[in-house]
Amino acid sequence: MAGLLGKKFPTPIARPLWPFFAAGAVILYGVNAAQVAMSNSAEYATHPANPAAGANAQKKNNGH
Repeated sequence: MAGLLGKKFPTPIARPLWPFFAAGAVILYGVNAAQVAMSNSAEYATHPANPAAGANAQKKNNGH
């Protein structure tokens, strides 16, 4: 009985797509690093929409 998905074929999925998975991980890391760098910049360090604004202000006041 084939089931709802049909016959299973031994098609490789991960092996031919590993460069795309690796590139996606590099892109996600780069976007995250850029976002953190921008949110910690002087322009947005105390902006109310910045979730780390309170932590950044405390670090600046404590001299760290």
